[in-house]
Amino acid sequence: MRRLPLLRGGLRMRLVVAFALVAVVATVTTGALTFRAARTDLLQQGQDTVITQFRDEVDGAAPAVSFPPSRTDLVAFASSVSHSQRTANWRVMATYGDLTGTSRPGDTFAELTREMRDSVRTKAATVFQRVSTDHGPALVVGIPVRFGSTAFDGSAGSSGLAVFLTVSQDSEQGYVDALVAAVERATVPALAVAVLLALLAARGVLRPVRALRRATRRIAEGHLETRLAVHGSDELADLSHTFNDTAAALEESVAELRRMEARARRFAADVSHELRTPLAAMAAVTDVLDEDAAQLDPDTATAVRLISEETVKLARLVDDLMEMSRFDAGAAGLHLDEVDLAESVRRSLAARGWQDTIGTRLPPPDTARGRVDPRRLDVIVANLAGNALKHGGEPVSVAMSVQEAPGSGPVAVIEVMDSGPGIPEDVLPHVFDRFYKSDTSRTRTEGSGLGLSITAENVHLHGGTVTAGNRPGGGAVFTVALPLRRDA
Repeated sequence: MRRLPLLRGGLRMRLVVAFALVAVVATVTTGALTFRAARTDLLQQGQDTVITQFRDEVDGAAPAVSFPPSRTDLVAFASSVSHSQRTANWRVMATYGDLTGTSRPGDTFAELTREMRDSVRTKAATVFQRVSTDHGPALVVGIPVRFGSTAFDGSAGSSGLAVFLTVSQDSEQGYVDALVAAVERATVPALAVAVLLALLAARGVLRPVRALRRATRRIAEGHLETRLAVHGSDELADLSHTFNDTAAALEESVAELRRMEARARRFAADVSHELRTPLAAMAAVTDVLDEDAAQLDPDTATAVRLISEETVKLARLVDDLMEMSRFDAGAAGLHLDEVDLAESVRRSLAARGWQDTIGTRLPPPDTARGRVDPRRLDVIVANLAGNALKHGGEPVSVAMSVQEAPGSGPVAVIEVMDSGPGIPEDVLPHVFDRFYKSDTSRTRTEGSGLGLSITAENVHLHGGTVTAGNRPGGGAVFTVALPLRRDA
């Protein structure tokens, strides 16, 4: 079901609309009930007054009627009753059997229904009815004339004479119209007051909600000490208490995690530092053994070479752990120098003997100059190129281009591509994680398992970005973007 646009608005709008709807319903209902009660009382009062006056006039004129009356007597009787009210425009008709006499010659009393005639004749009771005529609303009253009683209390029999009255209700209708206008005029101020109250109520409701939103944002930004001021004891106060308790628990949990992380980093740094001295001695011994390996028997020579290789790997792991410890401690710094990045890439490949193994597409000299840390740039290129050679497929190539980044100036984009099977989609988000291994991925079965993590940290130190992906034609591609201009 599609939601109305208004229902998708803010909480303030929904509260105002809700209050306004309640106000409209309450105002209209109250106005309708008040109008109905006032209209009923007004019409009832006017009706009772007319009926009472009509009865009095009929009682006063009935004794002068001779029985059985003639048409002339009926006309005289109707005229007598009609003219008794000089302020009211009464139309009167008197009937006796089939004879009829009216206060106005030729008046047919079209608004008088047969049912009213029959009720007056058969029930011998006073009847009345409000009708609509061509000249507006009117009240029709029928009264039977009884023998021996002018009070018409039913103690005497009917004389057969019936008198009917039609009187205009224009004045009563005017009062009703004025009442309707008054209700309409009162509705607008009532709605205005309701909207004002809605705004005030919305403000009172939304103030703690806005405070909760601000506090939640501060928590998301890392300000875990944020707390809400609690006022009252309603549901919003309970929500504020719950938020404060949750924030306190979260702060304590994060603090404990940070303490554990700090201990783990300190442990890794201490272990790495303590291992460097014995590793240096081991490396020196293995160097000597490597020189004499040719003079040893084959099994001993194989064991010596294996120890030498594993010692080198262990030394590289310790160096990488020390480097990661410096990153974690925030102690890793940049030693910037203005260099030609393309030339630096060539030197990195040449220093490792990869200039003939890895193809390059680099810009002309001095095209990509920028302030970078040459040592860390060398680590970035070496780790990515070595990773492509070990876990990708040849041919491997390194490409560099200079691009303009909106708002940040020129950027050197370095791409390292291989022709291997690529990186599985479920592994891509984790390739820069420390020690991440996947049986189906291009796992780093040799080395420390920290090469790509160290690469990412070095790129981030320069304010750049590094991403991993797959080429449409097959193979993986690592893309590094480094700003070419940095303040010293």
